[in-house]
Amino acid sequence: MKISQITPFIGAELSGVDYAALAEPDVFAELVNALHQHELVIVRGLELTPRQQIDLAGLLGKPVPFVIQKYRHPEFEEIMISSNELKGDKPVGVARVGNFWHQDSTFVADPAPYTMLHGVNAPSTTGHTLFANAADVYDRLPQEWKNRIKGRVGLGSVAKRLRIRPEHVGLSVAEFRALAEIEHPKVEHDLVKIDPHTGREYLFGSPEYLDSVIGFDANENEAFFAVIDALLADDDHVYTHRWTQNDLVIWKTATTYHAATAVEPGVPRTMHRVSIEAR
Repeated sequence: MKISQITPFIGAELSGVDYAALAEPDVFAELVNALHQHELVIVRGLELTPRQQIDLAGLLGKPVPFVIQKYRHPEFEEIMISSNELKGDKPVGVARVGNFWHQDSTFVADPAPYTMLHGVNAPSTTGHTLFANAADVYDRLPQEWKNRIKGRVGLGSVAKRLRIRPEHVGLSVAEFRALAEIEHPKVEHDLVKIDPHTGREYLFGSPEYLDSVIGFDANENEAFFAVIDALLADDDHVYTHRWTQNDLVIWKTATTYHAATAVEPGVPRTMHRVSIEAR
């Protein structure tokens, strides 16, 4: 097996391995080490059955069922299907997800530490995924902002990105927001954390999953969010993953910002995602 750094700021690619090799404890330990040091690991063209993906995820932690039942794999509840394809006249999975910069599940109190994504039907010409390192983002924050957020707590919230479901039809905007607050209450997280694997400080929170920073007024929140957006928009610090068939991508959720890009109309795309809790 060969491990190659993808960029100076995020990512490592593993080559020369198949599923049988990755399932070997010593080989998988090398993958985990690369993941912990580089935030993101990629294995190109790795053919996996859904069962094999779950088994690999189980070597890293505890695969957990996706929260919305109708988007789970019909046989494996741990797999969430992200897809724009139809089977008969019904969607195979959720068609449009994660198309904004975020770290996974920062709106819950204890987010799962890893995500594993398998490109089951992955076009290489469209539907790329962007990745950025939250430690690199923190490093590039102006010192003024580092001083201002030191010791601050952010309020994580999914309210800005909560999808309207059939049971919400007929609710007023105020009623919908009130229900969202009940179903998904805001959670507190330190804005700056330390990665236990690298020892680096990193920024925890994205504008779309942050309600506000405690102690900031509306203008300060808006200004801070604008700074984060500008840092994430810097192409020199973003890795664009152009998918090929059967790519396996694993990342540390806390330290990896990512965003899905648009898929061209008429181009089919299906991904299998597993969220992995610590044991």
